[in-house]
Amino acid sequence: MISMKILLAEPEYYTKYPPLGLLKIGKMEERNGSYVRLIRGNTIINDFTPDKIYITSLFTYAWKPVHEAIEFCMKAYPDSEIIVGGIYATLMPEKLRKVFPLIEIHTGLYPQAEELLPAYHLLKEVERWRNWDKSIVFSSRGCVRKCPFCVVPKIEGGFKADKSSIMPFTHPGHKRVVIWDNNFLASPYSKGILRELIEYKITPDFNQGLDARLIDEEAALILARLKPKSIHFAYDFKEEASQVEKAISLLSKAGFSKRNLIFYMLYNFYDHSNNMGDTPADFFYRLNDLIKWGVTAYPMRYVPLDSLDKNKFISPLWNAEKLEMIARARRVLGYGGSFVPYNGFVNKIKNSKCFEEAMELRPINEESKLNKTIDAYNNLSVLMV
Repeated sequence: MISMKILLAEPEYYTKYPPLGLLKIGKMEERNGSYVRLIRGNTIINDFTPDKIYITSLFTYAWKPVHEAIEFCMKAYPDSEIIVGGIYATLMPEKLRKVFPLIEIHTGLYPQAEELLPAYHLLKEVERWRNWDKSIVFSSRGCVRKCPFCVVPKIEGGFKADKSSIMPFTHPGHKRVVIWDNNFLASPYSKGILRELIEYKITPDFNQGLDARLIDEEAALILARLKPKSIHFAYDFKEEASQVEKAISLLSKAGFSKRNLIFYMLYNFYDHSNNMGDTPADFFYRLNDLIKWGVTAYPMRYVPLDSLDKNKFISPLWNAEKLEMIARARRVLGYGGSFVPYNGFVNKIKNSKCFEEAMELRPINEESKLNKTIDAYNNLSVLMV
């Protein structure tokens, strides 16, 4: 007997991944005897009037589609209870409450849904996700680091690693898995889980990246046996240089192509509470390191946790001109937004004495020649980023 009709609503913002939180809530509601449907964007399901609507949210700068989804659901289903959760709802509940005083706002996780296998069958109702064939799993929550720019502690709380296996959270029909842990290698069970993936011949995607500071010889060898096309790490502070270099060496010896080791490089960060942040000179220092070590650099512009616009914030230690230099260099000299260590780019960085020289573009005729060189390289070796 159906107890309630439940609608799960994903706003129409950009994302590469289906709404894991909604799918877990969907499974929770199904276990309670509810009839559950899933939509993306402002979609009406014929002959279906929900008793309760769950709406998720992503980053704060993607707030507009969330508000549109709420407004749509309120008009389409005026008698339905509406609950809004997710990242934006957790970080800025007061903004939501001011605009929509009648909705319920949920902050953080749903503990009662955390241990459930997501209701992946609901994805077949949404065109965008109809052919989705990967499981999304967390073997741990939180992180052992306390990075001042990170949202994880506000969403997930302290570090918790209590899953020695991810198979109960992997759909039986999926041979690929997205591991969404914020610091997978910090879990005492991480190496066992990696061996489990090898045993069941499951291909992993370490979506959030791995902590280079936790790479040891054993981890490098196990990761190499999994043969992922690429692995992401981070090099956010130059104080991490020796640990990052050691991780690259271990992974290279284990069999990884260095170009397929991709390092996120945070820039434009500023911590107002401590009056500290990175500088263009710091960016140049880290880029020099990564190019020297033969790996790929992926610059990531810092966005404050409460920003309502994606790229409006400018650190007091940066300016708009220098930020634009990185953006242009990524478009012209980069591939897929990353700086790949091909010979021409390596020589350019080595011969540069400062940030401005490194990011400066050549006159148009020389630039065209360089672009042809890049295109030729890309035709020979496609990097999966």
